[in-house]
Amino acid sequence: MEEQAPQLKKTLGPLMLWGLGVGYVISGMYFGWNLGLEKGGTLGLAIATAFIIVMYLAFTFSYTELACAIPKAGGAFDYAMRGLGKNWGFLGGMAQNIEFIFAPPAIAFAIGAYLNIFMPAVPIIGIAIIAYLIFTALNIYGVRAAASFELIITIIAVIELLIFAGASLPSFEWANLEKNALPNGYAGAFAALPFAIWFFLAIEGVANVAEETVNPQRNIMIGFGSAILTLVVLCILTFCSSVGVAGWEAVVFAEPGAAASDSPLPLALAKIYGEGHILYTLVTSIGLFGLVASFHGIILAAGRATFEFGRVGFAPTFLGNIHKKFRTPSNALIFNMFVGIVALFTGKTGEIITIACFGALTLYIVSMIALLRLRKNEPDLERPFKVPLYPFTPIVALVIASVSFVAITFYNPVLAAVYFGLLGVSFAWFKLTNN
Repeated sequence: MEEQAPQLKKTLGPLMLWGLGVGYVISGMYFGWNLGLEKGGTLGLAIATAFIIVMYLAFTFSYTELACAIPKAGGAFDYAMRGLGKNWGFLGGMAQNIEFIFAPPAIAFAIGAYLNIFMPAVPIIGIAIIAYLIFTALNIYGVRAAASFELIITIIAVIELLIFAGASLPSFEWANLEKNALPNGYAGAFAALPFAIWFFLAIEGVANVAEETVNPQRNIMIGFGSAILTLVVLCILTFCSSVGVAGWEAVVFAEPGAAASDSPLPLALAKIYGEGHILYTLVTSIGLFGLVASFHGIILAAGRATFEFGRVGFAPTFLGNIHKKFRTPSNALIFNMFVGIVALFTGKTGEIITIACFGALTLYIVSMIALLRLRKNEPDLERPFKVPLYPFTPIVALVIASVSFVAITFYNPVLAAVYFGLLGVSFAWFKLTNN
């Protein structure tokens, strides 16, 4: 007989999870992070990034404990529900949805900008919409096909970053890191925080495929741990090899007085080899794989987060339906695509990145509080992996995430109002419909 309630299909192993974890994030190495240099200079962004690396290492190992103990598609939503109750569960889950739904439009716009170099007749936003249609369809088709594709393009993107570092490091000079290193004082480090977070944003999406993972209690730990360590190495390597070529301004502005660019790696190579060189062409063209890896991967994670919200009735229940043939959350994926395309028309990459960061930081704060509460209230919960140095590790993640949230709110009051407005309206709807 046909199943009345299809379940998500378990097909993912540790290698696929590594590919997803790195793939969700790797576009942050290719674009977006360099906008933080305009805010904080080399030293300001470096300070922000150092704190964010500590936060993500502490957070990832803490989050792994939650993901292994509660392997559910809702990720932070499920952890907060169990540890803190329905209200905090909704807020944590909604923050996760905002992060995962708002990050892809920023990446889609960058994909459009990259391809527009080779197809100037096709508008950037048109390319971005086509990308949404293609990768949403691939995710609907099946998680194994989606994850296999993600693994392949992630490996290509990692190799491309290593090629970039190999091409630029011979021109590295320490003096370039010291040029105008702190243009806005130490306050610039706080202003640069959203762009430091962009280096690692969405790594937590690994937890959202827990229900589709074979032996999640073991494989999530391996996939999460190997992914965050890979990303830390790539972050440091990309930052130093880019800025070390000619100073931070060379990877922000194509020329003096120009608008800030979303393409730091091609700008760095253009300084060394010129725009006609094969290495410049290689990074510009194959660099697209890094953007596609994150775009496609976050669409996958976002679909699971929205699906879980619908499945438990915290969002319209049609979002919680699974495609009977492909056993994927097709309705949630299509809904997220629609919202993302609407966001595309704002054309404001930096602002979209910042709103996604608000969602991410809220998720981190709520998740760490949930972890501390679950350790106290459910000491006998089976925990195949326990975070090292408890409670120090989750408290470090909680403190840095909280300070970062306050700093981003201070430097982006209008965007903070937009974010709190989204949370407030959705929470009011939740209270009215879930009595």
